[in-house]
Amino acid sequence: MTAYTRPFDVLPSVDASSTADEDWDAPTLLTFPNPRKLTTSIRATAQVFQDPRSAALLERIRMVAPSDANVLIIGETGTGKELIARHVHDLSRRSGKPFVAVNCGAFSESLVESELFGHEKGAFTGAFSAKTGWFEAANGGTLFLDEIGDLPLSIQVKLLRVLQEREVVRLGSRKSVPIDVRVVAATNVRLQDAVAAGHFREDLFYRLHVVHLALPTLRERPGDILPLARHFIEEYRQRLGYGAVRLDADAEQKLSEHGWPGNIRELENVIHHALLICQHDVLGAEHLHLSSLNIQRRPAESEAPAHATPQQALETVLRELFNEPHEQMFELIEDTVMRTAFEFCHRNQVQAARLLGISRNILRSRLIKSREISALK
Repeated sequence: MTAYTRPFDVLPSVDASSTADEDWDAPTLLTFPNPRKLTTSIRATAQVFQDPRSAALLERIRMVAPSDANVLIIGETGTGKELIARHVHDLSRRSGKPFVAVNCGAFSESLVESELFGHEKGAFTGAFSAKTGWFEAANGGTLFLDEIGDLPLSIQVKLLRVLQEREVVRLGSRKSVPIDVRVVAATNVRLQDAVAAGHFREDLFYRLHVVHLALPTLRERPGDILPLARHFIEEYRQRLGYGAVRLDADAEQKLSEHGWPGNIRELENVIHHALLICQHDVLGAEHLHLSSLNIQRRPAESEAPAHATPQQALETVLRELFNEPHEQMFELIEDTVMRTAFEFCHRNQVQAARLLGISRNILRSRLIKSREISALK
């Protein structure tokens, strides 16, 4: 694989077979700079965008990445949230500046404040010297806060202040330090539910939720399964010193039909194990030991809860709409609302205007623009 000096590789995937898959179009591939050092990681180490759903996600990333807006990434474990965060950074004006990844669930409540914001010498027992926090370490670049929902409420208050004031105060200090950091946060839970339960601050949620990227699970983008499998075959056959290895038709079918509760990371482990027990250059279905787990997951961020209120259902529909960029998004939504209210009120302008809390003239003007005026009485 070609070596890149950038902090994040964007490469065409390599097909391990030279003949069987000649009609396969190589998709965009994202990997960590040194994926071979991540063999014990639970993170997804590769991401492709061959499936139409993931291709739409890639286009959305390209649209929002150049801005400095905070980003909230939602996706199940193993879907590649950190890879997406790194890609957002790589496509922004901060490319080449620090990218710092922090797992918010990896620190105890007593340490997380010091880790994020830093501390001064003597701030607490064991603080023998001053230490910069992750915000200062990421100054000028991007700070990726993984599992943001695990932050204690007391730290959420301080994080909100940092995002508002663009400055940090180290633990044990009264002096503020200006920072220029773009925050990309990620979670595998519905933060709306955490807000409703009082476990996550609503004001912090909206501060982080400027840009929303919902990562589909691997089972929701089946077109990515085989390209990822081929990438992992190429990666691990090189590590093992094997020659070219290809998937047979039965193996491809078995991979495509599996539910992948562990997402990309599970697929990588399955391919790795299959290559260890495969004795020839054709990897068959018998070599694929798939999980029998049937995990009952909560609805994803892009799915409405089972007993959603009308407002929650509307929010879900809007998120789906936002994943399909439109040149005049607000106008499209506004037109839809007014036309729907007009029909709901049996095409009565006065009642529809009253329902929406706007004047009849505003409603009529919008309906004219939407070519609904021909039906008016």
